[in-house]
Amino acid sequence: MRILFIGDIVGKPGRECVSALLSAVREELKADIIIANAENAAGGAGLTTVIAHELTGYGIDGLTLGDHLWDQRGFSEEIGNLEKVCRPANLPADNPGRTHLIIEKDGFKLGVVTVLGRTFMKTQGDCPFRCADAKLAELRKECDAVFVEVHGEATSEKIALGWYLDGRAVAVVGTHTHVPTADARVLPRGTAYLSDAGMTGPYESVLGREIQPIVAKFLDGLPRKWPVATGDVRLCGVVLEIDRESGCAVSCDRVERGLTL
Repeated sequence: MRILFIGDIVGKPGRECVSALLSAVREELKADIIIANAENAAGGAGLTTVIAHELTGYGIDGLTLGDHLWDQRGFSEEIGNLEKVCRPANLPADNPGRTHLIIEKDGFKLGVVTVLGRTFMKTQGDCPFRCADAKLAELRKECDAVFVEVHGEATSEKIALGWYLDGRAVAVVGTHTHVPTADARVLPRGTAYLSDAGMTGPYESVLGREIQPIVAKFLDGLPRKWPVATGDVRLCGVVLEIDRESGCAVSCDRVERGLTL
């Protein structure tokens, strides 16, 4: 069983990249299940129902979210109707939306959970370690494997969670920083690990936004709009292979494909 996870899809350029490349990438990598973080898919901040349906229409089986999940007006009233979308599980319990997904393919059930990191993050959730414990205990009863996304700023926190869940989650993959890391590996007990999958969007940018307004903000501190950039668009993520019998990862490799818009 091969799982492709796509890093944070940023705005229209990221969505167009998925539209143009995903079918070929899926065939090339022989991906059975595709998951993507979509928290920046709507104008670079948040998600809408229309865009969620657009992305799943391209063949994505499940969409995850992060700290920008409520940035689009009215989405809190819509998320409950989106069966292929889950929010971070360690947000307050009264937040709307699913706290996990279960994706089935050829008799194999994959649980998908996102937790928010707490270090340097403005949006604060419950302890991601204890939340992951609880969700793994819940999902392992009906799933063959559980994929954990950690949406956080601090590399140390992500690495610590990877080691903490080694042998229990099939993968611990980081998102949020929009910068792909070079540490894809399988930990000793069979958990695939990557500190950050990077973004699917414009890399001629500052984290997906036009360069000059961000530079100016650092220079003078004045508020200004940060439009989504358009140059050097890439699809980034990670592909892992799972042994169906053991539910453990046997390989973990970064994915990066370019697109000129």
